[in-house]
Amino acid sequence: MSRIKKLTDDIYFVGVNDRHTHLFENMIPLPYGISYNAYIITDEKTALIDTVEISFSEQFIENILLVLNGKPLDYLIVNHMEPDHSGSIKMIQRIFPKVQIIGNSKTIGMIDGFFGLTENMYEVKDGDILSLGKHQLQFYLTPMVHWPETMMTYDTTTCTLFSGDAFGSFRALDGGVLDSELNTELYWDEMRRYYANIVGKYGVPVQKALQKLSGIDLQMICSTHGPVWTDNIADTVAIYNKLSKYEADRGVVIAYGSMYGNTEKMAELFASYLVDYGMPNVLVHNLSKSDPSEVLRDIFKYKGLVLGSPTYSNELYPKVNELLAKLKTRAIKNRVFGCFGSFTWAGNSVNMLKEFGAEMQWDCCQVSIDQKMAGTKNNNTEIEALAKELCSKIRE
Repeated sequence: MSRIKKLTDDIYFVGVNDRHTHLFENMIPLPYGISYNAYIITDEKTALIDTVEISFSEQFIENILLVLNGKPLDYLIVNHMEPDHSGSIKMIQRIFPKVQIIGNSKTIGMIDGFFGLTENMYEVKDGDILSLGKHQLQFYLTPMVHWPETMMTYDTTTCTLFSGDAFGSFRALDGGVLDSELNTELYWDEMRRYYANIVGKYGVPVQKALQKLSGIDLQMICSTHGPVWTDNIADTVAIYNKLSKYEADRGVVIAYGSMYGNTEKMAELFASYLVDYGMPNVLVHNLSKSDPSEVLRDIFKYKGLVLGSPTYSNELYPKVNELLAKLKTRAIKNRVFGCFGSFTWAGNSVNMLKEFGAEMQWDCCQVSIDQKMAGTKNNNTEIEALAKELCSKIRE
């Protein structure tokens, strides 16, 4: 049972929704699901742009056959080789043995490596054009957004950009496909969460891709996840531009670990002082409960980051350590940083947090609090002083 979405006279959405998978890449929760988007252009020649995760290939093939209505499939354009988009390539070749597979040199090497396919490959380079008849497709290589082979396909006839993972988001499509048919407020933070967890390390390549695309007319953006963007293109591009520059809104994320509640009390007190000093956005995450994907999203969103950890076996609390590893992997820049911690007989967590902030080359607060056991009134004064210093640095 299929119902195909027609985007223009000749462009169709043939993707699928995944409401079953719990963890994207076996790591990142999908409470609202995810879509795997693929598209067909019908012209004198027909072209399928990307495929879907292999588990959904039956529905995917049904969608394709419904659109083609007996026509052959001439081309399969592979913008990205991650298996949630390339997983059905082998099945497409079985059903359409004469299909020509279009990709750049790295794509073709990966198709051989993943699937052992070497026949009917056509290599394109940056700027090359493929004619389907009325539709002229131009290819833009965008390496490391977010794999080395990634590219985008631009239909100069309809000013449609098939952008691969760029401009995508978590969350399945609820009935509609176009942003004009959906409540886009549900997707913006899922786009930020997607960027922070999937693309976040690659700010410089994203900036290069945006510069490459800056001169073209964009009337529609067809990503491989989330809505097809028509009404909100400017906002969509602006979010990617901001995130890839590591720019952020005025606000503070407090992320802490606590075994017996003393570090948690420090976090709560610190949050209240931030509000007293006029900080408009304060988000507090208990790292034993908050999912790391949400914490990373918020750290990408807001300028200030404060970490709290007890000393645990002369190390950081394990959940705090996990977050530090994720932040380091993403090489996040331009944050104002503060830290606090607690200990019973030997304190080391605050020193380790300060070293991490310096290593990340963040703007680090001079005030830090290393509280012994339940602390004293003097610790309260120090927490207020840290809040005051952090607010001052963020306003600057």
